[in-house]
Amino acid sequence: MSRVAKNPINLPTGVEAILGDASVSIKGPQGELSLSLHPSVGVEQADESLQIRSQDDQSWAMAGTFRALIANMVTGVSTGFEKRLEIVGVGYRAQAQGKKLNLSLGFSHPVVYQMPEGVSVETPSQTEIVLKGSDKQQVGQAAAEIRAFRPPEPYKGKGIRYSGEHVVRKQAKKK
Repeated sequence: MSRVAKNPINLPTGVEAILGDASVSIKGPQGELSLSLHPSVGVEQADESLQIRSQDDQSWAMAGTFRALIANMVTGVSTGFEKRLEIVGVGYRAQAQGKKLNLSLGFSHPVVYQMPEGVSVETPSQTEIVLKGSDKQQVGQAAAEIRAFRPPEPYKGKGIRYSGEHVVRKQAKKK
């Protein structure tokens, strides 16, 4: 039985939860997010916290999943999420222009990535990309799509990697 689902979700000041029949909406300073609930999961509000309820003993795992999703929504609308990417390689660089990210990754053409709605991009330096947004899944998906343009290769380590990611290097061929 899941113990994750039994923990209440505390709502920080400025965050408001709106419970529907089969949905939950969370409003905060960073925006508004909503989630459709599984039929076997329910949500109750008590004071400044949300409690997840399971309809039967078989659906506690689903209740734990929805507790984690709702907790991520609360964190997203209160503080937001951030992913950092690093570019390693001679001549590889990034430049943010509004909702577009221009990448020079050693191809014969520049790569232009259109940011999804709700995700913003910054480039503090030419080799650093910072993605911010209130939806954890959208921010992570955008970071994965950008990384997929040129993932780090194992011999020299060139490519786009997550900040703090360890790239396992291979030894070059010996004679």
